[in-house]
Amino acid sequence: MSHVTSAVRTPLVTGGKTYADVTEDISRQVEGAPTREWTIAFTIAVVVLLYGAACVFWTWWEGLGVWGLNKTVGWAWDITNFVWWVGIGHAGTLISAILLLFRQKWRTAVNRAAEAMTIFAVLCAASFILMHMGRPWLAYWALPLPNTFGSLWVNFKSPLVWDVFAISTYFTVSLVFWYMGLLPDLATIRDRARSKVSRYIYGAFSLGWNGSAKSWARYEYMSLILAGLSTPLVLSVHTIVSMDFATSVIPGWHTTIFPPYFVAGAIFSGFAMVQNLVLIIRVVFKLEDYITIEHIESMNKVITLTGSIVGVAYLTEFFIAWYSGVEFEGYAFINRATGPYWWAYWAMMTCNVITPQLFWSRAIRRSIVWTFVLSVIVNIGMWFERFVIIVTSLHRDYLPSSWAMFHPTLFDISDYIFSFGFFFTLFLLFSKFLPVVNMAEVKTVIKSSSERLPVSVSGVAKGERVTNPTFNKDVE
Repeated sequence: MSHVTSAVRTPLVTGGKTYADVTEDISRQVEGAPTREWTIAFTIAVVVLLYGAACVFWTWWEGLGVWGLNKTVGWAWDITNFVWWVGIGHAGTLISAILLLFRQKWRTAVNRAAEAMTIFAVLCAASFILMHMGRPWLAYWALPLPNTFGSLWVNFKSPLVWDVFAISTYFTVSLVFWYMGLLPDLATIRDRARSKVSRYIYGAFSLGWNGSAKSWARYEYMSLILAGLSTPLVLSVHTIVSMDFATSVIPGWHTTIFPPYFVAGAIFSGFAMVQNLVLIIRVVFKLEDYITIEHIESMNKVITLTGSIVGVAYLTEFFIAWYSGVEFEGYAFINRATGPYWWAYWAMMTCNVITPQLFWSRAIRRSIVWTFVLSVIVNIGMWFERFVIIVTSLHRDYLPSSWAMFHPTLFDISDYIFSFGFFFTLFLLFSKFLPVVNMAEVKTVIKSSSERLPVSVSGVAKGERVTNPTFNKDVE
C-alpha cells in the first residue's frame, strides 16, 4: 500500500539554513565594516538632509510666504506631504500587529524593516506639521497643557487636535513595539560582540535579556498585548487624519467615505514603500534566503487588494457627487478630472487604479523588477491623490471671484526633499547598527517553513528535505 504524500507549502526560508546560519547571515552587516554601497548611500542621504535642513531653516526664518500658498489655497504641499508620510507609516503596524494576531508566518522576515519604516515615516510627517505652523517654538500649544494664558485650552472639537493625540499615540506604541521586538536580537549581538564598547552599548539596550523561559513567555505576552493595542490604531490614525477634511464643508472634502478610503490608501502606499525598502535590503545584505519571492508575492497581493479598494472609492466619490444633487459637489469632481489640474487627477488614476492591476499576473507579482517599479509608481500615485484631494478642492471653492491656482516654489520642493534625506539617513543608520531581519522570529518558523530541517529530528537526518506535511506538523 503506497503512502499518500503532498508537497509542503513553499518555504519561507530557503537554502537549508540552520539556526547558526540565521544568526551569522543577519548579524553580518551589524558586525562588519560599512560596505562601499552603504557609505555612498549614507553620504548622499546626509547631503540631501543638510540641504533640506537649510531650506527648512530659511522657511522658518523668512516665514511661510516662501511657499506657493495664497489666500485661496492655504494648504498644499505641506499637508499633502504630511498625509503621504503618515500613510506610508501604516504598513509597519499592520504587518507587526494584525498579521501577528492572524499568525501569518511570512511577516517574520519583513516586520523589523517595516516597523522601522513606520517610526521614521511618522517623524517625517511630524516635521511637516512643525513646518506649516510657521512658529515651531509654539508647537506645544497644540497640547492641552496647564498655562497662564487665561487659561487657554485647545479646541477639543477640532480634528487637528485629534491628530496630535492620534499620531503621538501611534508613534509611541509603534516605537515600543519595535524596540521590544529588538531585545532578543540585541542580546545576540551583545553576546557576539568583540569590543567592550559594542558589548556595553548593545548590553545596555538589550535590558538584561537572558533568553530564559520566563523572558520568552513575557516577550510573547507583551507582543500580543501590544498587537491588540496597535490594531485599532491602524484603523483610527488615518481615520482621524481623514477627518481633517471630512468634517469641513468644502466641496470634495465633506464626505463620509473618507475614513475607510484613507485607511485603505495608507495600507496601499505603506506596503509599496515596504516593498521598495526590502527589495534593496534583500540584494545589498544578501538576504535572498530570508526575504523570498513568497514574501514579495504576499505583499503584492495586499497591494492589489487595497489598490482595488481605493479604485472603488474613487468611483464611489463620483457617483455620490452626482447622486447628491449638490451642484458644488458635482462641480468639484468634474473640475478634478477636467480642470486645470486634470494631469494630477489622471496621474493618480493611472498609478493607483490601473497600474496595480498588473499584479493579477502571477509572473509580474513574482518579478523583482516589476515589483520595484510598480511600487514606486504606487507611491507616486498616492502622493498625487493627496495633492488632488487638497489642492483641487481648495483652488475652486463656492465663489468664482476667489478662485486661484497653486504653483510650488523652490522651498515647497526643497522642504519635501528634506523629508527624504531625513528618512533615508535614519533608515540607513538603522540598517547598519541593528539587525534588519528579526532573527528570533525567523528561527521560530524554520522547522515549519524551511526547505530542510535545521537539526536532526526523530529519524530524519539534518538537512534532509521534508515533503510530507503530516511529518512536518509533528516536528513543530
